[in-house]
Amino acid sequence: MRVIGIDPGIERTGFAILEMQPQGKFKLLDFGRIFTDKKNPFPHRLRSIADDLKVILKQWKPDAAAIEEVFFSKNVRTAIKVSHARGVILEVLEECGVPTRELNPSHIKLSVAGDGRADKLQIRKMLQYLLAVDVKSDDTADAIACGICFLTTKT
Repeated sequence: MRVIGIDPGIERTGFAILEMQPQGKFKLLDFGRIFTDKKNPFPHRLRSIADDLKVILKQWKPDAAAIEEVFFSKNVRTAIKVSHARGVILEVLEECGVPTRELNPSHIKLSVAGDGRADKLQIRKMLQYLLAVDVKSDDTADAIACGICFLTTKT
């Protein structure tokens, strides 16, 4: 099974393409970030996320998608903007016929690091252990972790 993991954001949206191998190991096929320019109007930035995501979906043809739920932060303005980005991403996934599962951050952390309150560094270290990849960006690390969580959990 091929899955795209997505960590939504308005400035940076992380994505990762993973496959489950026959021996129960993961293969990381691609990962990166979709960037938007904060100088552009907000609707233009949302359109940019949608357009770039469509290119990624067309290239990799995932069987399913896993997207991280919004973690309610102290900055309500940021949470609202991220929610808009999530909405656009969910719409694109639906439009492209990609079945989607939404996962909460603590469930993702639990499935990857064994601790629902693991910090960013712990997640990146586990990804290095599991996939032999040194991920520098929190956005891509979260997307990879989201994909792994999808592949290792039933619901």
